[in-house]
Amino acid sequence: MTQAHRVAVTGLGMVTPLGIGAGQMWRTLLSGAIAIRALTRFDASAYPSRMAAQIDDFDASAFLSRRREQWTDRFSQIAVAAARLAVDDAGLPVESLRSQTGVFAGSALGGVALAEEQMAVFNAQGLRSVRPLLAISVFGGAAASNIAIEFGLTGPAGANSNSCAAGAMAIGEAFRAVRAGQVRAAIAGGVEAPLAPLTYGAFTVARAMSTNNDDMEHASRPFDAGRDGFVMAEGAGMLVLERYDEAVRRDASIYGEILGYGSSNDAYHMSAPLGDGRETASALGRALEDGAIGADEIEAINAHGSSTRIGDRAEVRAYERIFGERLPKIPVTATKGQHGHALGATGAWEVAIALLGMRDGVVPGTVNLDRADDECGIGCLKTARKMDTRLVLSNSSGFGGINAALVLARR
Repeated sequence: MTQAHRVAVTGLGMVTPLGIGAGQMWRTLLSGAIAIRALTRFDASAYPSRMAAQIDDFDASAFLSRRREQWTDRFSQIAVAAARLAVDDAGLPVESLRSQTGVFAGSALGGVALAEEQMAVFNAQGLRSVRPLLAISVFGGAAASNIAIEFGLTGPAGANSNSCAAGAMAIGEAFRAVRAGQVRAAIAGGVEAPLAPLTYGAFTVARAMSTNNDDMEHASRPFDAGRDGFVMAEGAGMLVLERYDEAVRRDASIYGEILGYGSSNDAYHMSAPLGDGRETASALGRALEDGAIGADEIEAINAHGSSTRIGDRAEVRAYERIFGERLPKIPVTATKGQHGHALGATGAWEVAIALLGMRDGVVPGTVNLDRADDECGIGCLKTARKMDTRLVLSNSSGFGGINAALVLARR
């Protein structure tokens, strides 16, 4: 049996409402800034929710050739940009690893925004006016394929559409591939470009998003008693994973290590989590077992913290099952109050935040936590705190009852 490889994270590529590039995102996050504003991508004045965490300074031409830019939509463009940032950050020698590098991308909705736009064109002007490349732009695997094409990577390139857990699951699958020796390196993460009228509107109809339009900066309130839903965001987060020994040999900067991955499904409801959190706890427990880590060794939690009433409550029930009476003493980070919820991309952002926190000895705070919900008895930090942590558990959950967890370790 082939010996399992340790898996290092050597590159972070972030395209987020808090900034483009991991460094900018991290600095803005620690400043306490909030990226949630009035939605301006389209007219949402008649919608129950009228806010988002947009990225208004993204320039695709800074990352793609003119020809590649013309061939891709925003969904693929921000994915390729995040991958480019991650590869450059890692200094990964892709030229010598083309057949031995995989791409693993997660997205809840793929290129649905372009499909929505082109449907309007079709209805108004007919088939001949529809963008010729529509069919190859909207499918969920387009981002992974475009990343592979951009770097000439001929290793496995796959995508998942596992709702808000998609980015975390992509990282988990990449981790397994590198650990098993199937690839020597991988680009993995999530991407989402959902800010289109029907797509955005569908989430308002589902009553999943906050309607606190009079106080948008304080609308996303993970674990707060006054929470009323999440705020939608857009963006991408890609990580470079590689064999730990090879990263050391080439003197790469190592953000940290992935030790374990676990997943589960509630098998209960398409939009509501299982209230007692038992299947989320199963995913957490599997990640700990996979990494041969005891629950008593975890020093901080990077929570999903969607800011929905039932979601946050069920998540806490899961933590209670894993950590028991120790839970209130464990520092918890929930950052969606600052960068919003970019569905499948957010889990990748949060893994990056956890790794940066361990590197710098900081546990980020949770904004807008003015009055903790009595049913959510966890140790959320209201402001960032200097804290030396070695092991962090990162949790993601999504529609369909999908749960994913990763155990992360400081180098």
